[in-house]
Amino acid sequence: MGYAQLVIGPAGSGKSTYCSSLYRHCETMCRTINIINLDPAAENFDYPVAVDIRELINLEDVMEELGLGPNGGLIYCMEELEDNLDDWLTEKLDDFLDDDYLVFDCPGQIELFSHVPVLKNFVEHLQRKSFNVCVVYLLDSQFMTDVTKFIGGCLSSLSAMIQLELPHVNIMSKMDLVKNKKDLDDFLSPEPQMLLSQLNRRMAPQFEKLNKALIDLVDEYSMVSFIPLDLRKENSIQYVLSQIDMSIQYGEDADVKVKDFDIDADDDE
Repeated sequence: MGYAQLVIGPAGSGKSTYCSSLYRHCETMCRTINIINLDPAAENFDYPVAVDIRELINLEDVMEELGLGPNGGLIYCMEELEDNLDDWLTEKLDDFLDDDYLVFDCPGQIELFSHVPVLKNFVEHLQRKSFNVCVVYLLDSQFMTDVTKFIGGCLSSLSAMIQLELPHVNIMSKMDLVKNKKDLDDFLSPEPQMLLSQLNRRMAPQFEKLNKALIDLVDEYSMVSFIPLDLRKENSIQYVLSQIDMSIQYGEDADVKVKDFDIDADDDE
């Protein structure tokens, strides 16, 4: 059985930075992970790329040849990946061992993990290959300046959770760039009534029923819990990794290693 993280989130939420920091952390721990780039528009990497979608298709080439814009071109590239799941991707996955740990660095276009079925079909292919998969959803902490933006981020994460039907770990990224962390305390593990009260104060009275429905929905799906990630602190990324490992049961089926002893040598003593 293999293990995989699907790293998603809005553009600019720090997905590639998270992947590179995770790689360095695991390297320090003498733990092997393999990072796979699924962004056909990516150019520079701060981590070794084990597999690169640009070997299959490149966004710049698609835009030039088909006259598509960035978003249309990206959808085309991801649909090309979907068409090659049984060929190109399977061949790449066969290069890894059964218990390898893969991290997929995904593009930031929200539609890919909210209503377009490309990533859902991609995940189902991984599961058929006996991978335990977890979604790692990143939300930029600097974006969390008020309750309306927080609810918007939660709903985006909820949409991905419903679409992909996987274990889900929400991360509030870029905490190392936040000047006053107390401003975010209300959004890390907020009380639903507190959120509703703030939302009602921000919006006109006619939206109160809608506000309550939104808060109830977010609360029902337990989407109001984010793990803060400060990349300056090793214990922060270690905690995030431990939560992800727990969600995909990493290491639970590992064989117990028994040290061999030289019985004759012990008897001679």
